[in-house]
Amino acid sequence: MRILEFPRTVLRFQYQLARMPLQLLEDRVVSRLDEEAPARLLYERTLGALDASVGNVLGEPELQNQGAALAARSEARGRAAELDTSAAEKKQEADGDLEAARSAAVQDRKEARAAAESQVEDARATAAQRKKAAGASAGKRATAAKRQVDTAAARRKESVESAKREELGRINSAEKRATTAANAKREDAATKRQTAAGKRAQADAVEKLADAEKQKRQAERA
Repeated sequence: MRILEFPRTVLRFQYQLARMPLQLLEDRVVSRLDEEAPARLLYERTLGALDASVGNVLGEPELQNQGAALAARSEARGRAAELDTSAAEKKQEADGDLEAARSAAVQDRKEARAAAESQVEDARATAAQRKKAAGASAGKRATAAKRQVDTAAARRKESVESAKREELGRINSAEKRATTAANAKREDAATKRQTAAGKRAQADAVEKLADAEKQKRQAERA
């Protein structure tokens, strides 16, 4: 062994000893956590960066590549988890907006119907009172008063019907806008999920490449 290699050999042995508790922690605790758990992702990123740095200093390509691959996998899974969470939140928000819009439209329709019915009842009550008052008058006066009442009632009824149609139009427009917005948010959430799936697939590819490289090096050494 050359003199310059002796310190590196010592450092390798010391790093192996220092890493044993970390490996024990990974086997007994970290490996049982969910793959996208924040604690596991942070641990893997930290350990991967440490292995990569030590492997670079000690001239250990296998350790350096192993650490880099672990950090890359953890980073990719973290990004995928964030995208999944964001997509789920947006979908939930879109569903809530759609439900709120539907409830508001139903309430508006009920209020519009109640208002229209109230106006019709008022018009009928007014017409009845005028008819009763006109009954005390003679001949033409009674006929003229009745005609005026009927005309007023017809106009009011037409006004009520017109208001009802306008209100229904506004309600339908509000429902269409709410539906369009909800569909857009659902499409955005679906796109996010597809992006997250792509990121996860890239992470798996990186992991497979790292495993293949490791097996290749082991085969070469053997």
